[in-house]
Amino acid sequence: MTWLLVLILLPLVGAIVLSGLRGDDKLATRVALGFGILELLLIIPLWASYSPGGARLQQTTSMDWIPGFGIHISFGMDGIALVMIAVIALLVPIVIGALSSTDKLPEGRSAGGFLSLILVQQALTIAVFAATDVFLFYVLFEIMLIPMYFLIGGYGGANRQYAAVKFFLYSFLGGLIMLASAIGAYSLASDKLGQGTFDWATLVTVVRDAPASTQIWLFLGFFLAFAIKAPLVPLHTWLPDAAGQAPIGVAVLLVGVLDKVGTFGFLRYCIPMFPEASKTLAPLVLVLAVLGVLYGSILAAGQTDMKRFIAYVSIAHFGFIALGIFSFPVNGSAADAASAEPAMVGSVSYMLNHSLATGMLIVVVGMIVRRGGSTRISDYGGMAKVTPLLGGMLLVAGLSTLSLPGTNSFISEFLVLLGSFTTRPVYAILATIGMVLAAAYVLWLYQRVMQGPVRGDAMLGAGGGPGTAIAPELGAKKGIRDLGGKEIAVLAPLVVLIIGLGFYPKPVLDTITPSVQATMSSVVQQGGK
Repeated sequence: MTWLLVLILLPLVGAIVLSGLRGDDKLATRVALGFGILELLLIIPLWASYSPGGARLQQTTSMDWIPGFGIHISFGMDGIALVMIAVIALLVPIVIGALSSTDKLPEGRSAGGFLSLILVQQALTIAVFAATDVFLFYVLFEIMLIPMYFLIGGYGGANRQYAAVKFFLYSFLGGLIMLASAIGAYSLASDKLGQGTFDWATLVTVVRDAPASTQIWLFLGFFLAFAIKAPLVPLHTWLPDAAGQAPIGVAVLLVGVLDKVGTFGFLRYCIPMFPEASKTLAPLVLVLAVLGVLYGSILAAGQTDMKRFIAYVSIAHFGFIALGIFSFPVNGSAADAASAEPAMVGSVSYMLNHSLATGMLIVVVGMIVRRGGSTRISDYGGMAKVTPLLGGMLLVAGLSTLSLPGTNSFISEFLVLLGSFTTRPVYAILATIGMVLAAAYVLWLYQRVMQGPVRGDAMLGAGGGPGTAIAPELGAKKGIRDLGGKEIAVLAPLVVLIIGLGFYPKPVLDTITPSVQATMSSVVQQGGK
């Protein structure tokens, strides 16, 4: 049994254990945290065993599932998948550790039920990143919607049912369209090899030689599913509703990890399997990417709800990630590919760094909301005078979100722009406007919530009125306390990674670069034929 398979199965074991602890919330939380920390510790030998210069897929395992149709339960990972698996292993114990500081579960709902769904979501998401059979990937792609549906619909805000159904229908429909394309790829393999297969490595070698027109139709099926999941404009409308209604911990996983399945799909399936279609349709994807950057930035600046604000910020960031992924050269020359490679490397590292920055931002916002009882920005003001540590954490998360030099996100945006300016200068220039807007909307949020006089309903509690200014000491008396030791312990790993990767990103870049080069080479080789 490989380490990778252990990482998939361990959270499922934890979920089974938690299902029997629904009557004791404290014990359930401790047990869930123990499983989350153990999962995180197992990432260390998994990362240590990975060889960037080795085989494309490592930690592979496979067993027959439906042999008559060439379907297997098979897993493996490249550097890109490893990074995303490490991210979810990190975020889950943070979500569990922060639960009492961010989320108040609905009346009659147990922590055991909530946390068991979190662990099931973790296991399925890791399995999605690790699947190397296309049919298995599709099944997991759809099944992973189920725990997220119940997490949003059962534990979310007032409009949780609407948000959960919208999330489910969007992603489920995209998955069905992807299944049609997967069956088309299976048929191509059957015609060429004499028998059908869903093995990813085999399909890459078979489908890439299909006529351009066939590739385009198959590409669109996969792309639509991933563009919904990412999400790209105009397929994004489910995210603000889902993130706005989801509990804080669920929003961390939804925006920080689940959405990355879309951008991961671009890299694992769309480009290697359909290189000719990828080159043909890249300009269309780049238009959608730039629209996402600008649209998300402008809408974020106009939000009155902190959770919806983060959702629109993420839409802008996903546009930036897509820009880097599809900035490869159309002519397919090796020299141009080398110059564009930093853009794709930057996008993959952005997938990691966005998870860290946005995950921390959502957790900090959850801590603010738990103290003030409101997600409306206008209900706050001057909190840094009452909660200076909390204000500092919001500032760190915000600065990482706007990609300040010295934070983890800066190197990602820099690499995306460095590579895309070479091959797609117009799109890169337009996307740069989004960087300017990011500084404005992030700092504006911080200023309205943390600076100025201590004011607002959320700060005053009962008896206050909107816009009412009070003294900092009165705000403290009303129960607005600063971060405690447990909350600092939850946020500290994210702060360390945000600053550490800002100054020394080499371990991540060394891990992902060979996988990016292999992905880029699929387009270059096709262009040179």
